[in-house]
Amino acid sequence: MSLLISTEWLADHLHDPQLVIAHVGWEAESPHAARELYQRGHIPGALFFNLDTDLSDRSDLSLGRHPLPDPQRFVSVLASKGIGPRTKLVIYDDKAGSIALRLWWMMRWIGAPEAILLDGGFGKWRVENRPVELGSGRIPEPATEPLIPRVNSAMIASTNEVESIAQNGIILLDARAPERFHGEIEPIDIRAGHIPGAVNAPWAENLSDPATGTFKTPAELRARFESLDLTPQSQIVCSCGSGVTACHDIFALELAGFQGSRLYPGSWSEWIAKHPA
Repeated sequence: MSLLISTEWLADHLHDPQLVIAHVGWEAESPHAARELYQRGHIPGALFFNLDTDLSDRSDLSLGRHPLPDPQRFVSVLASKGIGPRTKLVIYDDKAGSIALRLWWMMRWIGAPEAILLDGGFGKWRVENRPVELGSGRIPEPATEPLIPRVNSAMIASTNEVESIAQNGIILLDARAPERFHGEIEPIDIRAGHIPGAVNAPWAENLSDPATGTFKTPAELRARFESLDLTPQSQIVCSCGSGVTACHDIFALELAGFQGSRLYPGSWSEWIAKHPA
């Protein structure tokens, strides 16, 4: 199946017994705001995933704002939500995939079946006046057959590798908005700027329609990345503020036919912790 599905497809398969729909939430201003937004409306049957608690281990913030959790702990989170090796997992958010694709990447990282992104996410779903459910959502039955993590550590780039990108022939992409990349503003991290040698590849430029969050075609994405002097043979590492929106670039690279790009999980927030001014 494609990495993307349409709102039409999902509307026709909402009651598929093997389907689990994940609503991935995060709001910078409050740890509780994302769940409150979920409760005000979500796709019927969708389960809530919190970026901070379900997809991160924030016990050591020297590793960045959203360090990856222990794989076995992540598998336990999935099992508690009824996700096992035969589950069809559809993911979405209300931010054009910029948060949900962290879950897509993590499923690949642990060797789980491929998650599929709802193209356009909740924004497109609502614009089309499709059904919306209110409240805390359903309580899932835990998975009777949990996933067995088969971690692919080759998907990750370390700080040491990023420190020597020039010597290693690595192209480091930064998915943040240009004004954050250039240090003009910094609404989240304690210091503005970017990692030396990084190339700005804002995740929002992967979209054909920012209003609904739908992706450009593979040909359009290929042209976008070729304009940054990338080729399918390039060694690419993707970064951002904390290893989240970088996954949007990794996903877009996959759509464009650029296989094998890696994630720097700590990204700018880990970099500045390890390289104080």
